[in-house]
Amino acid sequence: MAMGTLFTATVESISAGGSGALHFQGRCIFVEDTVPGDTITGRIFREHTGWSQGETVEILEPSPDRRIPECGLFGTCGGCSLQHLAYETQVTEKARILREALRRIGGLLDPPEPNCYASPPWEYRNRVQLHCIRPFHPGAVGFKRRRGDAIIPLADCPTADPGIRRVLREKQLLPPPEQDRFTLYSRFNTLLGAGGRRRGSVSLLNRELLMDAGVFFQSNGIMLEVLIQDLMRWAHEADPSLPMADLYCGVGTFAAFLQDRFPRIDLVEQNPAALALARENVRGKGIRYAALTGDQWIKTLPHPLIYGFMVVDPPRQGLSPGLLQRLAQGGPPLLAYVSCDPATLARDTRALISGGYTLSALNLYDFYPQTSHIESLGIFTRGKTIDGA
Repeated sequence: MAMGTLFTATVESISAGGSGALHFQGRCIFVEDTVPGDTITGRIFREHTGWSQGETVEILEPSPDRRIPECGLFGTCGGCSLQHLAYETQVTEKARILREALRRIGGLLDPPEPNCYASPPWEYRNRVQLHCIRPFHPGAVGFKRRRGDAIIPLADCPTADPGIRRVLREKQLLPPPEQDRFTLYSRFNTLLGAGGRRRGSVSLLNRELLMDAGVFFQSNGIMLEVLIQDLMRWAHEADPSLPMADLYCGVGTFAAFLQDRFPRIDLVEQNPAALALARENVRGKGIRYAALTGDQWIKTLPHPLIYGFMVVDPPRQGLSPGLLQRLAQGGPPLLAYVSCDPATLARDTRALISGGYTLSALNLYDFYPQTSHIESLGIFTRGKTIDGA
């Protein structure tokens, strides 16, 4: 299809990247800031093999799911891509994207319908990364533009926790010297990273965990608590006489809530700063720590694996190849896979199922309303049927 071609069509769905998807003359076209049900006239501005990118010329008939964005920076700021879409529909579309990835990439003919947990759509985000605008003065911070590396000055953010919104409005932020970006964390009475204090405790399900604003920690405390409760329920389906492993454990969040269930927990995390915090958060008899990658760790273990339950929470790249192969060959009877990317979850699901696992349950947690990010939990079982939560 030639560059500059005009088209008129109705948007059918939201794509994994947040753009609206439609078809015109048999070709799939993605158009940012459109909503399923919008009828638009658009223009092709970029061609790819098998698909095109378009831009809206005119919205001929707006979808009933279209909303006025809450933030005046929407469309310019790179933080959000779905503020123009009704929140209920955001969750519905994310569930469809997750199932479609499992069908198309994972090879499942009929993936499970995910149980969906919705978040408060605004003021949910406890952790944000801000960029300094030079020359710096207190309050000269922002987010990256949607395209490119330019920084958009920021005086407020409606998705951020009220504590973060307050310090943004007061323009008294003092980032660490000589750093071009820094992280704020705010929840309840905890505010880290605003004036040099990076380390502190955060309350989750009435338990205090030590964290550092400079070390990764989930950004939506409400959804994190829901996920932890689900993992605790699933842990009760595992054999309590066998040890558990928490891979990509970060600061030990999951193990801190699961350690009383098992005689031993092995925590594996290649980031030494995160593992140092995990040593503080998860203590007691039967706790072992490994500052290794998943591939390195799995090579240290005998055949077969002796774990009854395992939680894996990999980055967007999914499970490392050696670890994935070993789990597929002989992983534990109950495997909880926390995913932040449907495509890599689906890829790894294909390998796990080929090794004898069943995807027994699927949950979607909307950690990031107004964005296209999708967090999920896949429960994989081997050798038995369990009822779950």
